[in-house]
Amino acid sequence: MKPFLILQLRPETEASDDEYKAILSKGGLSEDETHRIRLDQEELPEGLSLDGYAGVIVGGGPGCVSDDPATKDPIEARIETAILGLMPEITARDFPYMGCCYGIGILGHHLQPGIVNKDRYGEPVCATNCELTDAGQADPVLAGIDTHFRAFVGHKEAVQALPPGAVHLVEGEACPFQMIRHGQNVYATQFHPEADGDGFETRIRIYKNKGYFPPEDAKKLIAMCQAEEVHMPEKILRNFVARYRNA
Repeated sequence: MKPFLILQLRPETEASDDEYKAILSKGGLSEDETHRIRLDQEELPEGLSLDGYAGVIVGGGPGCVSDDPATKDPIEARIETAILGLMPEITARDFPYMGCCYGIGILGHHLQPGIVNKDRYGEPVCATNCELTDAGQADPVLAGIDTHFRAFVGHKEAVQALPPGAVHLVEGEACPFQMIRHGQNVYATQFHPEADGDGFETRIRIYKNKGYFPPEDAKKLIAMCQAEEVHMPEKILRNFVARYRNA
C-alpha cells in the first residue's frame, strides 16, 4: 500500500511525538505505513507528488491562520505556507485529506480566505457535545459513529460559515462546524479525532502558557479530561485510514 503523508506543525518535540503516536494508534497505522514530516524542522520535499500517498493527515498546532501576518511567528508562517501550497491540488483532485483542528482552518482559509477567524465559536480546552447532521449520518467516514458523541477541543479561531463547496457533517454546541467535507474525500474536523485524556493532559502541560486557558487552571483541566470517556472520534480517524489505505 501507499503510505499516508502525516504533516505535523507542533514545534514542541514532546507534543509532536505524542500526537504522531496517537495518529498511529487511533488510525490503526504502523510507522511503515506513514511518511512523517515535522514542518517545524524540515521543508516539504522538492517535487513532492501526492501520487505516492494514500492520503494526507494534518495534525494540530498552536498557530492560527487568522493571526496577523505581520506579527505571526516565522516558523508558524512557514508551516502555514507549506500546507496551503498543497491545498489547491488536494481540493482540485479531491485527494483524501483529513485535517485535525488546525487542518480545518487550513481547508476553510483555502476555500474562502477570511472565513476562519476569532470572531465567534472559539472553544476552551474541554470535551464538547457533537451531533451528526443528516449528511454526516450518510457519510462513509462516519459509519458506525453515534449520532451524539463527545470530543476533545481547544481552539481560538473557527470556521465562521460553511465554506463554498463544503458539506456540514458534524455540529457542536458552542462551535457549529465541528466537521466538514469538500468534494467526496477532503475532510476536516475542529475537534481532535486522535485525542484521548492522556494526550490532552500532555498538551495542557505543554501549552498552559499559550493563551488557551489561565495557567493556574491546568490541574483542573487535566482532571476534567482524565474523567471524560471520549472514544467515538478515534473511530473517525480509523474509518478514514481504512477507506483509503488500499484505494
